[in-house]
Amino acid sequence: MAKKVIKDLLEDALDSSIKQISGQDAAFLYAESALNPMHIGTLIIVEDSLKFDDFKETIASKLHLMPKFRQRLLNVPFDLDYPYWVDDPNFELDLHLNRIKLPDPADWKTLRDTTATVFSASLDLRRPLWSITFIEGLDTISQIPKGSVAILTKVHHVMIDGASGVGLMGMLFDKNKENSTKPIPKPKPFEPEPLPEELSLLLKSSYKFFKDPLKLPKLIGEAAVSVMQQKAKKAVVGNKPFDKKSFSVPKTIFNGSISPKRTWGTAILSFDRINMLRKIMGVTINDVIVNICAGAIRRYLIEKDQLPSLPLVANVPISIRVKGEKQNFDNKISNMLVQIGTHIEDPIERLEYIQEQTEMGKSRHKAVGAKSLMKMAEIVPFGLANLASGIYSKYNIKELHRPPFNVTITNVPGPQTALYLKGHKTVGVFGLTPVVDGFGLIIAAFSYNGTVSITTTSDANTMPDADKFSRLIREEANALEKVILKKGKQKEKEIAKVTLASSAFFSAFKRFIKSNAEIVKKHKGLYQFEVTSKNESHFWSLDFTQKEGILKKKKERKAKASFSIDDTNLIALHQQKFLLQELVIQGRMKFEGDKKHQDKLISILSEFLNR
Repeated sequence: MAKKVIKDLLEDALDSSIKQISGQDAAFLYAESALNPMHIGTLIIVEDSLKFDDFKETIASKLHLMPKFRQRLLNVPFDLDYPYWVDDPNFELDLHLNRIKLPDPADWKTLRDTTATVFSASLDLRRPLWSITFIEGLDTISQIPKGSVAILTKVHHVMIDGASGVGLMGMLFDKNKENSTKPIPKPKPFEPEPLPEELSLLLKSSYKFFKDPLKLPKLIGEAAVSVMQQKAKKAVVGNKPFDKKSFSVPKTIFNGSISPKRTWGTAILSFDRINMLRKIMGVTINDVIVNICAGAIRRYLIEKDQLPSLPLVANVPISIRVKGEKQNFDNKISNMLVQIGTHIEDPIERLEYIQEQTEMGKSRHKAVGAKSLMKMAEIVPFGLANLASGIYSKYNIKELHRPPFNVTITNVPGPQTALYLKGHKTVGVFGLTPVVDGFGLIIAAFSYNGTVSITTTSDANTMPDADKFSRLIREEANALEKVILKKGKQKEKEIAKVTLASSAFFSAFKRFIKSNAEIVKKHKGLYQFEVTSKNESHFWSLDFTQKEGILKKKKERKAKASFSIDDTNLIALHQQKFLLQELVIQGRMKFEGDKKHQDKLISILSEFLNR
């Protein structure tokens, strides 16, 4: 009998189906307290009177696609190791769904206050770590279609990060409206695995330790090697190492004690407008969003007479998921610290400053590598993380030193097509995020179907007027657009004044196309020419998709192949001072695109030059 018990315990200990949380997931779990609930929230507005029963049946029909939503955490005895995910034998969907009606007056303020109250409450760590609140009574809220409902989801950060949250939306929602007529599938039976014995968990943790007793020093060593390699590389290429002394983080009103009551506000911007500003300035979408947030923070702190002379530092989470990696509901993020130029008044100068800072941050992360960053998350000894988190908050250690950063700004790209739930269109998505003691401001940008919602989550102590801050975000976005468009028009005028020596090439090329109809038929496709002059790029589109070829001055984003060349080299080629192959070999002329269309473009140019 004793042998059988031991055998069963050993089999449980070696069972690989029981998944342990990672060190990075554990960090979010250990930060949990009554003051710091560590769940992520999403407020979704769905139009056209979605029925609660249909919503409940839809969730039930898709639970089998999300195993963690019927699992809970099981602690190792004495907290000697990270907890494990196990099936909850007592799972009941009704315990995770709530249905409420928005109290009067039903306006945006009431919706914000109601969702903030729900979001402030902690999840029950003894059950699967999620809940959904179905909110009705939104009929009189401006800009929300009559009959709409709001769906507030709360999922603990130990389960997901922003990127995996987007994957979750893809599972719950449909991409077409026609599914409204389809019957909701019956839920698949749930047959939970039996809970492992506490002793088997101890054995499992012991087995892992004895299998790799040097895991902790080994991981520290590997991480250190990566960092040393980066420093050596900088020394070789002559780049100045990152100087921590020049990266002082000021103390701000965002880094004090927080209240358990959450506040939030949101600003909805047009994705196309942000993208247009990105193109004019030659920066990234993320740079533009961070700059808008930085400008709003600057305005807010000036109004409070609390703007530090030093630039604020933002923690910018970045995904370290490996390309092609299977989508799992877990955390694969690292943190990039960026000075966001709040000391700079001019919005364009601030944007250029932020671009420089983010490029520096990206280069540091790229040098260390995603795998090394993931390993670093595992080197925190299990029991110490929990202890340190509690001591930090209990003894107010934040008051004894400068914060490592002032604010978190996260940008999560979402689906750019409309999503539906039982045929009802999703008209708005807003991300609510956890704040912790000492870090009372986090701004989450989420793009969806042509819009970008920039949602600020704070608390009643740090930012009681979060709705006012959202107004400042809208004002800053408008101000940035105004100055960038003005700069863009000036730039266009300057470009228009540039006379290209190679204009004669394109005039002759246009005549060649018109007099050679066969070449269009033979080399069907869409091509692009890029000519550089005085650090400016000029584009021509060559359209051979119709019966007649068309050459016009425009940038063609759908080109199958393109070539780029300097203006002086192109006119020299036209005057036959160089051969086509000669410029290619010397790297003064570059072809890009798929091989088939590259060959066609080379043939077109060769026939023109040899005419």
